[in-house]
Amino acid sequence: MTLLGQIAADVAREAVVAPRIEGRVLRYDGLILEATGFPASPGTMCEIATETGDPVQGEVIGFARGNVMLFLNQPGAAVIAGARCRVIGGGQMAEVGAALLGRVIDAEGHPLDGLPSPRCDGVWPLAGRVMNPLARTPVDKPLDVGVRILNAALTIGQGQRIGIIAGSGVGKSVLMEMMARFTSADVIVVGLIGERAREVGAFVRSVMSGEAAKRICMVAVPADRSPLLRLRAARRATAIAESFRAQGKQVLLIMDSLTRVAHAQREIGLALGEQPTAKGYPPSVVSLIPTLIERTGPGLPGEGAITAIYTVLADGDDTTNDPVVDTARAILDGHMVLSRRQTQMGIYPAVDLPQSTSRVMGDITDRDHRAAAQKLRRMISLYMDNRDLMLMGGYMPGQDADLDEAIRLWPRIEGFIRQGAHEAASFDDSRAALMALAAGEG
Repeated sequence: MTLLGQIAADVAREAVVAPRIEGRVLRYDGLILEATGFPASPGTMCEIATETGDPVQGEVIGFARGNVMLFLNQPGAAVIAGARCRVIGGGQMAEVGAALLGRVIDAEGHPLDGLPSPRCDGVWPLAGRVMNPLARTPVDKPLDVGVRILNAALTIGQGQRIGIIAGSGVGKSVLMEMMARFTSADVIVVGLIGERAREVGAFVRSVMSGEAAKRICMVAVPADRSPLLRLRAARRATAIAESFRAQGKQVLLIMDSLTRVAHAQREIGLALGEQPTAKGYPPSVVSLIPTLIERTGPGLPGEGAITAIYTVLADGDDTTNDPVVDTARAILDGHMVLSRRQTQMGIYPAVDLPQSTSRVMGDITDRDHRAAAQKLRRMISLYMDNRDLMLMGGYMPGQDADLDEAIRLWPRIEGFIRQGAHEAASFDDSRAALMALAAGEG
């Protein structure tokens, strides 16, 4: 090759090499890092050099005084003033594809199950894609979730968003495991956000086995990880569900828990100087919840739907005054409340039917089904409201015909609600059992 040809080749090679974008650390408080200005949008991932030689990663979260603000994935890292901060890839997109089914990954898409990294064949924006709400298909078909009380009395539609509102220790995890194993959905995406590491391991061992595991993708980030990783995990799980919906799949997205996602945003918002409001939540939390939830639901014509189940923790069993509970209940298409009282009575799943509702049930069930569900709701409410009075001997049969019927039917109602963790109940069987119960048969 001539000298001129060699020079031309060198110039061409340099032209295709991506420029190195970097800055220097100016300020660091153990969590928020400020670096000299360089071109990067919010969500861009950066690598920061440390005193120990092991670089840490951070995400661009904003700008101030011409400088770049980053939130580190590893709080308390040994970052020194003047350390190099350079842009790396992978901040805006999530790798998606069928290779994720049967796998457990973290917030950055790295495997947690000890297997090689999944070889995905596509990418999807972590922040999702905006859809025209008028172009979305309606929620007009029921989704079989394999749980009798939900199929029969709180029927869930394909594309519905519903919350599980409960305190701690009332059976949320077992109910989610049942839905993940027994649902008729094509794909199940589970996001375990901010939960105990022991609980994450137990959930994986319970669900990721047998044939059901072949249609499940799990994104897990324990409670001891950075709040930024918890937020990224919620967005990654939603992005994976969106990609399968675009392929025409019926997707069940289970996120445990929406409250932990809100807590992560609260940590970031307060660190950035946002003013706290009710229970210390800054305004960014109120805007985050609808943004995340509205990404789910039915897709465009020809696409599938994402049926989303979000768990919402009610601190101290307060299901009415918690800001996250209120915000979620306002934006979701229904909610199921788990009752500690039923848990104490040994009735599982402990769904408090009178306090729960499905806003789309009227659109996806027939008149007889709805009438039977309303009767069951009324019978449970009458019995539970008067149970203490009956135990004290303050009620005599014959004073209230409806209450007398509720007392007579209660053993059958209790048997109808009870369902073992490894016992599946199809939609058709659940509806038939409800109709027989309402008719007083059997």
